[in-house]
Amino acid sequence: MADIAELYGRLKKEQAQLLETLDHMMARGQPMVDKREGSPFGKREEEADEAVELEKRLALEERLRGSLAEIAHALEKYESGTYGLCDSCQKPIEEARLEALPQASLCLTCKANQARNAKGAT
Repeated sequence: MADIAELYGRLKKEQAQLLETLDHMMARGQPMVDKREGSPFGKREEEADEAVELEKRLALEERLRGSLAEIAHALEKYESGTYGLCDSCQKPIEEARLEALPQASLCLTCKANQARNAKGAT
């Protein structure tokens, strides 16, 4: 089992990497100068391709922001002394789970219950 300080370090490193990735995406996401030539159909295809790429980029940004929020929550728990405790049942999160996913906020039992409830709600 990695100690809590090592997991904290991993969280900080992951947070920095995700922020850097998000910054790069935001910088590249600026609209390009309109240099389209050719038929109107080519322009429409190009616009459709751009729309698909924009949707992909926005979905990835949303996932990155979600991951950053999970990491920020884990870091807050570390600072408050509750890191490693399940947000739902307050029992310790399994060591192997924290090793694999340092930002985990639920124990396996509560996570499984959450997944079952989500399936039942749809």
